[in-house]
Formats: sequence, C-alpha cells, structure tokens
Amino acid sequence: METIQLTYPHNLEKEKISPSVAAIGFFDGIHEGHQAVIQTAVQKAKEKQLKSAVITFFPHPSVVLKKGKETVHYITTVNEKEAFLSELDVDYLYIITFNKELSQLSPAQFIEHFIEGLHIKHLVAGFDYTFGHKGAGNMDNIQTFLSNEVEVTVIDKVNYASEKISSTNIRAALKEGDVEKVHQLLGRPYFTSGIVVDGDKRGRQIGFPTANLQIEEDKLLPKQGVYGVYVYIAGKKYYGLLNLGVKPTFHDHLPKPSPEVYILDFEADIYGERIEVEWITFVREERKFNGIDEIVAQLTKDEKNIRKYFQI
Repeated sequence: METIQLTYPHNLEKEKISPSVAAIGFFDGIHEGHQAVIQTAVQKAKEKQLKSAVITFFPHPSVVLKKGKETVHYITTVNEKEAFLSELDVDYLYIITFNKELSQLSPAQFIEHFIEGLHIKHLVAGFDYTFGHKGAGNMDNIQTFLSNEVEVTVIDKVNYASEKISSTNIRAALKEGDVEKVHQLLGRPYFTSGIVVDGDKRGRQIGFPTANLQIEEDKLLPKQGVYGVYVYIAGKKYYGLLNLGVKPTFHDHLPKPSPEVYILDFEADIYGERIEVEWITFVREERKFNGIDEIVAQLTKDEKNIRKYFQI
C-alpha cells in the first residue's frame, strides 16, 4: 500500500494517477461499518480491474472548526489506521490534511479536486457521509456534483444489538470501560501499542513487576481501572493485568493516567521494546490502598481472577 499525504490544493496530475475505486470517510476506529465501506471498494476494484484506494482526513474536523476542542484523541491513530488498512488489500491511502481552506470548499470544489482530480472512477461511502462547506454535500445529492464517469455506491448503516455501529458509540463504551462491547463494535479487541519505559519499579519490589507503556499522545484510552489484556511481544502472545490510572496510593496527583501491565509468567527485560496490548475485559476500578499489604492482597486476588477468566 502506498500512502500519499495531500493538502489543498494538491499538485497531482490526474493523468499520472491510476484510476481507482475509493472508499471515503474519516474512519476513526475502522469499525465494522467502516470495514463494510472499505471492503466494498476493494471488491469493486477487483471486479473492475482497477486500483483500490481509501481517502481519509487528519486532523479531526472538530479541531480545525474549534468546536471546543484543541486536541482530539483517536480510536485509531494515523499510524494505526495506516497499519490496519495495509492488511485490507488497499493499494493507495490518501491522507488529506483537514484545514481551514479545505473546510471552506464548496461540495463542487471538493469533488473536482479530491474525487475527479484523483482519478476516482467509483466512490464508496457510508449513508451519512457529508462533504464540502458545512457538510452541504451528502450521499443524496452527490451525483449532482459528479461527472457521468464516476459511479457511487452508498453503504447502509451496520447495526449491533439494534443500534448503529459508530465511532461515537465506541467512544461512549470506552468511557464506561466496556471493552467487550468495543470488541463487538470494532470486530476486534481494542488495541494499544507502546514503548516500554522506566517506571518507579514499585511493582517489582512487591512481586508484581510491570511494564510501563509510553503511547501516542493522541490515542484514546478506556476509563481508568484494571483490565485483563493480551500482550504481544515480538509476535508472541501473553496474558496480563493492566492498570490504567494515576496510582493514588503513591501519588496525590498525576497529570494524566498512565498504563502499566503485569505480564503473567514472563520475566524478560523488555525496556525500550514496542509491545502491543489488546484490552479484553474490565476487572475493577482503580482504588487507593492503605499500604503495601493491601495492594499485594488485591493484586493476588486480581491475578487469580484473571487466570480463571483466561483459563490459564
């Protein structure tokens, strides 16, 4: 897969771009609904013997349009999105910088520049996709802005338990710590990767050594608490207990929650290595303890419970 970063106006020459079938959307999370859009584009590209493409945007429009947000935390960061799409048989990934200039384009200008101008022959999008200034373009009126050469396929909503699968619903589930529901909505476990960095090493002193993870700043994390997780190190799967919190027993206040994971039946030194974590189940809330003995007793109980859950 080739990744192409674009800003408005781009200087790509249409004649030099391979014609393609493109899926378009922000695709935060690449959930089951997004995958239906992308997989339809890939399939139609194969049928038409064209290249397949995904057109997405960064940063989130709400950052540029200042809807009370200076930053946005993403279900899938740009790097994660790129890695996931590379596994879906996509030939081109266009990442368009969402800025003030782009937000001012009329629907016709947007289509001319980023659909016709990128040699898109067939466009696939979700039923609620909008484009152009103030979202004036939508899937009901899109044909009025397109030439007759461009076909359109609209993908209807995808439901889970009678509710629409959406990034908004996934965010809400993460806020509740309901990573099992998130798994269902995404079609895969919630995923975080990070570099193992030095911590205060208190866990090691009490028999529960933890790997402290440094993750991307704009990655959305579930609510604070203790989770049962899968941990992948150099491609090998382990089980773990992950604490996401501010360590209230030892700190009056940490600026933000940080993840640390106790990897079961594992003793190797992995400082400086990148590891992957899949969030499987919520175990309990983070709490403040009255000393080391209470912590050890609780962690022993947590480990027993999670071994039973994972049947290990």
